[in-house]
Amino acid sequence: MDNEGVFVTKRSIKWLATLALSASLPAAASTCGDQGVWLQVLGSGGPEVGDQRASSSYLIWHNGKARILVDFGSGALLRFEEAQAKIEDLSAVAFTHFHVDHSGDFPALVKASFFSPRTAPLPVLGPSGNHLLPSTEQFVTRLFNESSGVWPYLSDHLSGNGAYPLIPHELASNSTQPTTVWEGVSAKLSGVGVNHGPLPAIAWRADIGGKSIVFSGDMSGRSGTLEKLAQHADLLVAHNAVPESARGVARRLHMPPSVIGTIANAASVTEVVISHRMLRTLERKEETERFIRDSYKGLVHFANDLNCFAVP
Repeated sequence: MDNEGVFVTKRSIKWLATLALSASLPAAASTCGDQGVWLQVLGSGGPEVGDQRASSSYLIWHNGKARILVDFGSGALLRFEEAQAKIEDLSAVAFTHFHVDHSGDFPALVKASFFSPRTAPLPVLGPSGNHLLPSTEQFVTRLFNESSGVWPYLSDHLSGNGAYPLIPHELASNSTQPTTVWEGVSAKLSGVGVNHGPLPAIAWRADIGGKSIVFSGDMSGRSGTLEKLAQHADLLVAHNAVPESARGVARRLHMPPSVIGTIANAASVTEVVISHRMLRTLERKEETERFIRDSYKGLVHFANDLNCFAVP
C-alpha cells in the first residue's frame, strides 16, 4: 500500500497527530495475501494521457483468488495480468457506469478469456441507461451482438454457444435505496444510484468473506445515497477527480474532497482509499487530505496502480 496521505502544517497540532497516525500504517503492498479479503487497485487514474496510470479498475481477492472486478477501464487488462489474476476465478464484474475510462478494456477481457479454462457464466452488473450512455444489457449487446455488434465474432458469449455466457444484471440508476443485485456462494453485490450529472451511474458495495468494500464510482455527492450504501463499510473507495476549488461542469460531475470526508464520516466507514487521481488532483494530496479530515478522522490512503489493501 502506497500511503501518500501524510500531511503536516506548522499551524496545527492536529496535523502532528495525523503524522503519527500515518507513520504507523503498513508499507505499500504490490501483491495481495493468500488469506482473507484484499482490494487491489488495477487502475488508479482517469481518462487522461500523462498521469502514467491505468484507468479506473478494482479487483477484490478472497483467500488468494480474484473474485470481483469493479470497472475495467483502459490499461486494466495489463494490470490484471501483472496482478497474476485468473479470468476463470472471477465471480462477477460490476460497472459503475459506461464511460470509456471505466469500461474500455472489457472487450479485451472477454477475448482473453478464450485462452482460459473458464466455463461458468459471468454476471455483468451495471446501471440502466439513457440517451448519453447505454444500459448494461445494451453495452454487452452493442459490443458482441451477432448481427449488429462491434465484435460479432465474440457473439457466442451472448448466444450461449461459447465456453460461457455473459449474464447482464441491471440496476435502475435512479434507485435511492441500496438493493442487492447479485449474490453468490460467499459474496454479494448491492448498489444504489448516484448523481454523476446527467449520466447513469451506480455505486457498488461488495460483501465478501465477512468484509465490506464500497466503490463510489464517479459522482457529485448530491444524491445523498452513497451514505446509505456505505454504512459501517470496512473500506470506501472514493474518486478524487477534482480539487476542492472545482466549479461548473467538473463540480456537477464529481465530488470534491470535503464531500468525500462528509460521506465517509456520515457512513462511519473504517478506512478510505482515494483513487481516480487525475493531473488536477495528483499534486494536491496534502490539500485533499486536509479537506477530507475536516469531517473524517479515520485512515486515508492514496492509491497507485497495483496497490493492495488488506481489508480491516
